[in-house]
Amino acid sequence: MGAVTALYIAYLLTPIALLAIGSVGATWSNTMLPEGTTLRWFEAVLADRSFRQAFWTSLVVCAATVAICALVGTPLAYALYAAASRKIRLAARILHLLPVAVPAVVLGFGFMLVFSTDALPYLGSTWVLVGGHVVLGLPYLLQALIGDMRHLGLERLELAAESLGASFPQRFRDVVLPALRHSLLSGSIMVAALSIGEFQLSNLIAGFLNRTYPIVLLQAFYGATGFACAATVVLIALAVLASVTGAVAARGAAVRGAAA
Repeated sequence: MGAVTALYIAYLLTPIALLAIGSVGATWSNTMLPEGTTLRWFEAVLADRSFRQAFWTSLVVCAATVAICALVGTPLAYALYAAASRKIRLAARILHLLPVAVPAVVLGFGFMLVFSTDALPYLGSTWVLVGGHVVLGLPYLLQALIGDMRHLGLERLELAAESLGASFPQRFRDVVLPALRHSLLSGSIMVAALSIGEFQLSNLIAGFLNRTYPIVLLQAFYGATGFACAATVVLIALAVLASVTGAVAARGAAVRGAAA
């Protein structure tokens, strides 16, 4: 079992290690490892206007996607969980999981057909891009929230609050939202990770002026290898930073919850 785990870790980390080595390699041409060391590739990435713009576009799209998913997903997850009819819950579950089952490229073509018409000529706009990321990320947040509601037995907590005279707005604010803080945070981290790394849908619906980082990153691999490796390492560092920040925030929330 330990050997299998070690092989999996090696399989996972080897490409990342090669990218990190290539990002500081002076030259890399038809050899196993690059020759020499340099930081000029990172300087070139920072100096490249298209990469700076794509980086900030990805951050803006990611932040907007997470915020909209949280605002829409929390009450929607509650409505799906509290639905009285089992058939309604099943139909809603199938519907909200469709974006996971349908390939992103298919969704992209659908967005192209809808938002390139005379009635809706918005293809290439930032908010269409955000909408696409919301469609892809919302099912994952809903799964996290609904699963947590079932695990916590949220219905019993609400009944207890209702027996003490709490109205529905009070129960939702003082019982539901605090109980879901961990799953909301973990689901939001997952949505952020998906948004930062999403390529297929974004490549089809993003405009030239609002290309995300993965789109520009692909084009880098047609040029210098060191430059492409450095640009990829920046994306990896961003993903790791988001994960660490989310983990620290989740741990802090857990500690505060235990103390309370």
